[in-house]
Amino acid sequence: MSNSKKGFTLIELLVVIAIIGILSGIVLTSLGAARSKAKIASAQASTSSMRSQAELGSDTSGNYVGNLCSSVATGGLGTLWNAVNTQIGSGNTRCGYSGDTAVTSANWVFATNFEAVSAGANYYCADSTGFAGPITATNYGFVNGNSSGGQNVATGNVDCSF
Repeated sequence: MSNSKKGFTLIELLVVIAIIGILSGIVLTSLGAARSKAKIASAQASTSSMRSQAELGSDTSGNYVGNLCSSVATGGLGTLWNAVNTQIGSGNTRCGYSGDTAVTSANWVFATNFEAVSAGANYYCADSTGFAGPITATNYGFVNGNSSGGQNVATGNVDCSF
């Protein structure tokens, strides 16, 4: 009679479990990077959409809605600003406009800092001139605006081309 038992030895099971653990660690690490890239792409899309959103509320004189940055009415950027903040966190965006904040805005600018999501990531900007694209960290510092609801910046830079 032969003594053949079917099954795996303890060593074989431990080796398989170790291999599965190593592979799952690699996959989870790469998923984190993909998640960061997805957040940045979503925030860039929302920032770019601000150009068309602001135009929906502009009048025939080219003025935008009052309180442009915080307004959630048609033509306001508030909803898209909240979407960007959801992806990259509050305090990493700047929105500013010129004109009388209670009535209309003549020009506007919105800039985003992606460093909080991914180290080495770029800054992104959209403005009333039709520009939407990457900018430098230095230019981000020149965007006159704040991170909590916009401000009147009639004397400062109100576009992305510094």
